[in-house]
Amino acid sequence: MSIGYINGKYIPLNERAIPLEERGYQFGDGIYEVIRVYNGKPFMLNEHLERLIKSGNGIKLKIQQSIEEFRSLVNEAIAKSGLADCCVYLQITRGISARNHLFPDVPISISMTVKPVVPLQKSIREKGAAAIIHEDERWANCYIKSLNLLPNVLARQTAFEKGCFEAILVRGAMVTEGTSSNVFIVKQGKVYTTPLSRNILAGITRMAVKKSCKEVSVEIIEQAFSKEELFQADEVFITNTTSEIVPIVKVDGQIIGNGLPGEYTLKLYHKLQQFVADLKE
Repeated sequence: MSIGYINGKYIPLNERAIPLEERGYQFGDGIYEVIRVYNGKPFMLNEHLERLIKSGNGIKLKIQQSIEEFRSLVNEAIAKSGLADCCVYLQITRGISARNHLFPDVPISISMTVKPVVPLQKSIREKGAAAIIHEDERWANCYIKSLNLLPNVLARQTAFEKGCFEAILVRGAMVTEGTSSNVFIVKQGKVYTTPLSRNILAGITRMAVKKSCKEVSVEIIEQAFSKEELFQADEVFITNTTSEIVPIVKVDGQIIGNGLPGEYTLKLYHKLQQFVADLKE
């Protein structure tokens, strides 16, 4: 069953548990992670938790708990839910205090939900998805997985209203990432993705794709590319925790490659599934 957790207490998801003067609610003053669980086992949990701590450091959040304590908490919540294939949403905020811009001297708040995973539509996996190009209007520290997602939400909604799956963000002419994904292109048998910087999130599935490329002897190059280079790519795909690898076959109405999920996209997806299968054993 789906369950919730806040500051040491497990609660039903419909229980009202967030006080009005919660910093995450009033300021978006917090960070989060989304962790995919296969057959009761969280995928790349250490990497998620290391990124969580890095995000906390990025906003000067005083996290006293260790990675081991968070690991135990996540695994406990998965076990209590009884869900085999699910997603864990883990959030930390600066706590509960009278509204003031300055940091309060109060304990942080830790909350979590465990819910069944919503699988990607089979038709998208088989036929690919469409995307739009959208100006990247987010703040300068996108490497921090913060709660401040309104620009992402607006761009994703624009994509949805145009019948598309994702919005691919650009700063000037250069691609950064998607609203909730990292972006890859394939050209002449080589895979390219935007290098890590303050402008993008170090995606966990991005890490898995880099490992997959090594395993199947495909060269991957971390190099900035423009939207024009994206339009001219042989293949385009995006990655995130919940959807894994998604082929993008049309951007702003323009067909990418032959308009079908490409050879390298599929090869890397199948390799990722092998990693998942190994996790289940």
